[in-house]
Amino acid sequence: NPYYDGTFVFDNDFPALQPDAPNPGPSDHPLFQAEAARGVCKVMCFHPWSDVTLPLMSVPEIRTVIDAWASVTEELGARYPWVQIFENKGAMMGCSNPHPHCQVWASSFLPDIAQREERTQRAYQSQRGEPLLMEYGHQELLRKERLVLTSEHWLVLVPFWAVWPYQTLLLPRRHVRRLPELTPAERDDLASIMKKLLTKYDNLFETSFP
Repeated sequence: NPYYDGTFVFDNDFPALQPDAPNPGPSDHPLFQAEAARGVCKVMCFHPWSDVTLPLMSVPEIRTVIDAWASVTEELGARYPWVQIFENKGAMMGCSNPHPHCQVWASSFLPDIAQREERTQRAYQSQRGEPLLMEYGHQELLRKERLVLTSEHWLVLVPFWAVWPYQTLLLPRRHVRRLPELTPAERDDLASIMKKLLTKYDNLFETSFP
């Protein structure tokens, strides 16, 4: 890679998805259907230093990462219906690269879980007139049973449906559908609450949390 002094995005050398994936061709039976899974895979390094994870970065540095997330979401979202940003951190999670980074996958299809969540949330809003996660966040604020952190624009809570140990959910207080829609104030606040949450994880386990 070229020299960089901040957040750096580049194409994955070993992508799981490619924009020119070949079409498998017609099927001779309805039980044997296949379609090409096309897309783009990118890698985003958070910081030029290999030993600086997100909770060790300053709030302005984390804000730069959030801006990069929003930018790549907008860029790839113009061409693909699904853009997913995720981090596999640490050897325990099967991460082969110790440099602090995340991955960005854009695909020509919606994953199954995303499709189910989309249907469920649309059905709830149609029946109740309120976005599901907005109403859920409001209820958690009233009950105060699972709140971990709160700020002006964000909530961190243990979801009622949690299936993983130490699982948390980060929700905006305003109805925001995509990262590019966040205001500058919401992005600043997101950087701050992310640093607090990730620092709590590291302090709890006395190591860099996977």
